Amino acid sequence: MGKKVLGEDGKYYKVKKPFYKKVWFWVLVIVVIAIGGSLNGEEKGAASKDKENETAKVKNTDTSTASTVPESSVSSVSETVKSETTVSTTVETVEKVPTEYKSALNKGKSYAKTMHMSKQGVYDQLTSEYGESFAPEAAQYAIDNLSTDWNANALAKAESYSDTMNMSKQGIFDQLTSEAGERFTAEEAQYAIDNLKADYNKNALAKAKSYQEQMSMSPDAIRDQLTSAAGEQFTPEEADYAVQHLNE
Repeated sequence: MGKKVLGEDGKYYKVKKPFYKKVWFWVLVIVVIAIGGSLNGEEKGAASKDKENETAKVKNTDTSTASTVPESSVSSVSETVKSETTVSTTVETVEKVPTEYKSALNKGKSYAKTMHMSKQGVYDQLTSEYGESFAPEAAQYAIDNLSTDWNANALAKAESYSDTMNMSKQGIFDQLTSEAGERFTAEEAQYAIDNLKADYNKNALAKAKSYQEQMSMSPDAIRDQLTSAAGEQFTPEEADYAVQHLNE
């Protein structure tokens, strides 16, 4: 039963409850709150999940970037480090070389370049008491560090013997390899002979005229001297050519 109040006209009237005091109102309020809370929780969950996804993407990107560094770049850095280390080591090594060794190397370069000496010839000159008198170790250091083409030196010496001394092919070879001569190896001497452009007939004739003019030798004696193993070592054909053209 609703509450009654007396009106101005002397009659009693029923008083209605305010809507907020009615049960249905509060039921509605509770339902609305529950729905709102559910929606808010879903939004928060979705936001949290999106944040996790973004974080994962960033991590994957970092990992991908780190793993896709070009191997060439890594290799280049490695080679640069190796190169700098090698240069540093080389500089330190050069600085530690004794002055005597450096001097021996400079002398060795001079003998090899200007006098076209053989490897053994340079070593002997560096260590000889009548030469440079360097210690054997200094001389060996010089030999080990010479960048000389010994074949080219042998050829240069061969050309000199042919042009200035008119020697025979065998005579040049023997002079290049002799212990009392140039001391080139047999292979270096053979290279020189194989690449020497010499006119041995002309050389034999020049020698023949020298024997005739300076020693007044007969043609037969000249021929024997030209072909002798203890003499000039020209071939019989080269000696015959010389004798035949001796008086021209």
